[in-house]
Amino acid sequence: MKSRLKPLIGLLAAPLPIIALAAAPAFAASAAAQPVALNGNVVPAVSHSTRTGEVAADRAITVAVSLSQRDTAGLETFLAQVTDPKSPGYQHYLTVDQFAQRFGATEATVAKVTAYLKAQGLKVGAVTANHLTLEASGTAAQVQQAFGTRLSTFHDSTTDRDFYANTTAPVLPAEIAAAVTDVSGLNDYAKYRHFSTGKLSPEVATRAPSGLSPTKARTAYNLNSALSAGYTGKGQSVAVAEFSAFQQSNIAAYDKYYGLTPPTPTVVNAGGGTTDLSGQGEVELDIEVIHALAPGANVKVYEAPNSDAGEVALYSKLVSDKVPVISISWGIYESGETASNRVAVDADFKEAAAQGQSVYAASGDSGSDDAGNGGTSVDFPAADPYVTGTGGTTLSTSSSGGWSKETTWSGSGGGVSSVFATPSYQTKVNTGAKRAVPDVAAVADPATGWAVYTAGAWYTYGGTSAAAPNWAAFTAVYNSEAAAKSKPAFGFANSTIYSLASSANYGAAFHDVTSGSNGAYKAAKGYDKVTGWGSYNGAGFLKAKLG
Repeated sequence: MKSRLKPLIGLLAAPLPIIALAAAPAFAASAAAQPVALNGNVVPAVSHSTRTGEVAADRAITVAVSLSQRDTAGLETFLAQVTDPKSPGYQHYLTVDQFAQRFGATEATVAKVTAYLKAQGLKVGAVTANHLTLEASGTAAQVQQAFGTRLSTFHDSTTDRDFYANTTAPVLPAEIAAAVTDVSGLNDYAKYRHFSTGKLSPEVATRAPSGLSPTKARTAYNLNSALSAGYTGKGQSVAVAEFSAFQQSNIAAYDKYYGLTPPTPTVVNAGGGTTDLSGQGEVELDIEVIHALAPGANVKVYEAPNSDAGEVALYSKLVSDKVPVISISWGIYESGETASNRVAVDADFKEAAAQGQSVYAASGDSGSDDAGNGGTSVDFPAADPYVTGTGGTTLSTSSSGGWSKETTWSGSGGGVSSVFATPSYQTKVNTGAKRAVPDVAAVADPATGWAVYTAGAWYTYGGTSAAAPNWAAFTAVYNSEAAAKSKPAFGFANSTIYSLASSANYGAAFHDVTSGSNGAYKAAKGYDKVTGWGSYNGAGFLKAKLG
């Protein structure tokens, strides 16, 4: 994968009262306080790029300031209990308000940081509901003053890209630095990739689709009985995390062609949203896959600028809104963004797990070499332990349309994280010190991909980008049946998936993928670093968990 993220091949709690930030006390730095640098906050590309100049002093810059969680040890203990099927606290999830009260920054801390930023001339927005993120904006000159760093322009000859970035780590007064884990938006280097690739359908002249239709996909993944029983995802919400906008007219054309009548998707802006349509094929793939498999679900399209500040704003918004199911088809190789940025985003995913949100992320389309440098590397956020990484397969069906077999799609991202330790739920199948990716998989080979209507025509799309919304849609179907039977929702997905896959019901609930390779790793019986536990067998999975 490149250094920028690309598309993948082709319970809500009442919000906390808004803190009266306008009334925050003025900040007065202690004369004796020594400034503290926020380490891990310089994008790695600076070290091998050529400096070309300075950022214009009056350039508008927006940053996202991530605040430190309280009682991190207590949070780790809570997560261990709430995700362990053997614990009395299993699936006793928190509301957003409860999380903020226990683990978010205090009102005093929020007020102190806000006052400091305002004293530097920055405009500061309201804190997010989880009390962990503040957005601030101003000129480059004001941002440089606030964070004690220099913003310069650079050229990266390895990727032939121009970008701006801070040349040194941000520096803050000690009492402010103690409350801040990351400042994103000081560079525009990170561009998140979506993992989808589309090709124009051969029948484009007649506007007829080729590829997986809703009927074909439902039959292949054994969802017809659940949908016929009324478990269509109705009453459930699925969020798709996007760094591009889309056109509703394409979604409407898809739904009309296949006779679908789902709720119209709603757009939720994060970090100012975006009007960029360069990734619309990815967004429309995500929405159309969910419409195909969970036609009753409400799809919420969370849109943010394609930047590290946009990334932080996006995920903090998703956990603050506590959307039950989240699909992410964009990512970046682990070392492609700053270490502090990963810490900030990981904090959001920990919150998602504590709140019982199911988060799926495409594992990437570059096989075992996500960074594209000839080595082995994995994609973020799929590699985060509190995210369910979704790999890719090549799907074969029988003459009646049912599932016949799945083999590894060679582009399926997978391998071993260089950052995250092996989570407890994975220790039985991963004896290494670091987390293995992916966790599950679904069809991603463009040759057996999805029929998608985008840009006014039919395309066939594949990529692990198609696998993430596939699992998200299935989770919405699961949750609608669980609600009807008064049983718990899917919740933190890896806990549900690994406990079932480790049971005697594995063969009935999953399609094991045992052949193929993504480069450095081969598929094998049971769990592997290419397709995880495999894909879901809808009816078998639902029966095993819900009866």
